[in-house]
Amino acid sequence: MHAFACLLDRLSFEPRRSAKEALLRDYFGRTPDPDRGYALAALTGSLTFRHAKPALLRGLISEKADPVLFALSYDFVGDLSETIALMWPEAGCDPAGTQTPAPELATVVETLKKLGKQDVPGTLSDWLDRLDETGRWALLKLVTGGLRVGVSARLAKTAIARMGDVEPNDLEEIWHGLDIPYTDLFAWVEGKSGRPEVSDPVPFRPVMLAHPLDEQKDQASLDAADFVAEWKWDGIRVQAVGAVDENGQQQRKLFSRTGEDISAAFPDVLESLTFDAAIDGELLIRRDGAIQPFSDLQKRLNRKKAGPKLMRDFPAVIRAYDVLAIKGEDLRAEPFVERRKKLESLVTDLKDPRIDLSPQLDVSGWTAWADARKNPHTLLEPKDAGAVEGLMLKRRLSPYLPGRPKGEWFKWKREPFIVDAVLMYAQRGHGKRSSFYSDYTFGVWKQAGAEEELVPVGKAYFGFTDDELREIDRFVRANTINRFGPVREVAHAPDNGLVLEVAFEGLNRSTRHKSGVAMRFPRISRLRWDKKPVDADKLELLESLLQGVDTASQKTSGKA
Repeated sequence: MHAFACLLDRLSFEPRRSAKEALLRDYFGRTPDPDRGYALAALTGSLTFRHAKPALLRGLISEKADPVLFALSYDFVGDLSETIALMWPEAGCDPAGTQTPAPELATVVETLKKLGKQDVPGTLSDWLDRLDETGRWALLKLVTGGLRVGVSARLAKTAIARMGDVEPNDLEEIWHGLDIPYTDLFAWVEGKSGRPEVSDPVPFRPVMLAHPLDEQKDQASLDAADFVAEWKWDGIRVQAVGAVDENGQQQRKLFSRTGEDISAAFPDVLESLTFDAAIDGELLIRRDGAIQPFSDLQKRLNRKKAGPKLMRDFPAVIRAYDVLAIKGEDLRAEPFVERRKKLESLVTDLKDPRIDLSPQLDVSGWTAWADARKNPHTLLEPKDAGAVEGLMLKRRLSPYLPGRPKGEWFKWKREPFIVDAVLMYAQRGHGKRSSFYSDYTFGVWKQAGAEEELVPVGKAYFGFTDDELREIDRFVRANTINRFGPVREVAHAPDNGLVLEVAFEGLNRSTRHKSGVAMRFPRISRLRWDKKPVDADKLELLESLLQGVDTASQKTSGKA
C-alpha cells in the first residue's frame, strides 16, 4: 500500500502529462502482480466497493475526533479523505514494541471484496491505524473511488502500452475483455506472452476525434471541396455495438466515447441494438419528435440503471454519423464517404425510431457553412435546430483513425454567448484547489416590484488562470457575509461585489431555477474589476436570447 500511496501523492502534484506517464510506467515496472493490476483498476475506475461509503468514513472519524473540530477542519480542507487522513490519530506501537505492518494493496482490495457490511468499519479502522498520513489518504481515496490525481483511464492504459512495443489503441480494443488484476495484459506488454485471447463479440473500438477549426489558418489552407459538413449535436458521443455470439445469441453494448460501458443506464436504447455492426453516433433525448436540451440528457447520465418513469419521461435515441464494422467486417480503413453509404443503408434497413441518421448539410463552401453554423434554423426543422452546437467537417477520403489525427476531422462550434454577472456564492474546490474558493455561483439582475434583485443563473469552476483564482479567493475571504458549510455567500450589493464576464454555449428554459433559465457550459472568461455590480446584465437579456431562438424556430416552421 505504501508504494501505491506514494504514486498517488506524486501524481497529484505533477501537472505534466508526460511526467505522469513516466511515473506510471516506473510504478508498473517495479511493482509485482497482483498489486500493479489492482492499481491499474483503481486508476481506470474499474474498482468499486459497495460497503465503503462517505457516510461510513464520517462515522469512523467521529469516533476518533471531536465532531465540531472535524466539521471545521473539513470546511477548511475541502476534501473528505484528506481531512480524515490528517485528523486520524497515530496508533503507535503494540505492547511488544513493534509496529504492525501496513496492508498490501492486494490485501485491501481482496479483503474489501469479501467483507460483509458489518465487518468493513472495523477493518478500515485497523488499516488506518497501521498507515501513515499519506497511506491513510490513499486508502480512503481508493475505497471511495475518488482518486482525482489527474490521471485519465486513457493515460493509464497508454503508460501500460508503452512499457512494451504495444500500441495504446490495440490495448484499448481488448480492454473490456480483460479480467482484473490484468496479469495477462502485463505479461503481453512485457514480452512474456502473446496478446491476450479475448472473445468479446461486442468490443469497444477507440474513437476518432476532431481538431477545433482555426478559422483563419484552416480556411486558408484547406480546400472545402475535400470535406463534407455535418451538424454537431448537443449530446454525448456513443458507440453502439451489436453482434451474434458463438452460441447464436444477440449481444449488445453501449459505450461512451472513452470506452465506459453505459448499457445498464440506457436499456431502452439497448433494445434497439438488434444489428450486427458498430455505430458511432450521438446520444440525445427526443420527446414528441423534438430533440430536448442537454439538461434533459443529464438526468439520464451517471446512473447505474434507469427506471420505467425515467425512460418514459426522457426517452433516449441515437443519431448515427458513422459505422465502424458490419457483420464482422472492419470498415475503418475505408474512406468516410463509403462508410457513410453503408451507414445510410444500415439505418434505413433497421427502421427503428430510436436510431436515425445525422443529416449532412446540403450546402457547401466556407461562406455557406459559416451561415449554417450561425443560423442552423435556416436549414433544419425547429425540432432539431435548437440541439445544434456547431458543425463537423470531415475529409471525404478519411479512414477512421483512433485518436486525433491531423487534417482529417474538424469541429467548428458556434460562438459563445457573453454576459456580465455578479458573484453571489463561492465553494471550496477539490484536490489541488481544496485550499481555494474556486466554484462560483453567479447571478444577473431581475425586476422584483419596484426593486431589482440578483437571481442565480449559473455555476462555473474554470476559465480563469491560477493568478485570477488567487485574486477571486482573496475577494471571497474578504467579502464573506454568510456561511453555509463549505459555501460562502459574498457581498453582492449594487455598489459592492465582483462582476464576472461569463461565456456560455447556450440557454435552456428551466423550472428548477428561480431565474427560469439554465446556462450550458458556463465558464469565467474575464474578471471585470472595472465594473460595479449595478452595471451587470439583466435577466431580460438572457430571456431575449431564448426568445430569439424560439422566434427563429417559429419562423422556420411557418408559425410566425
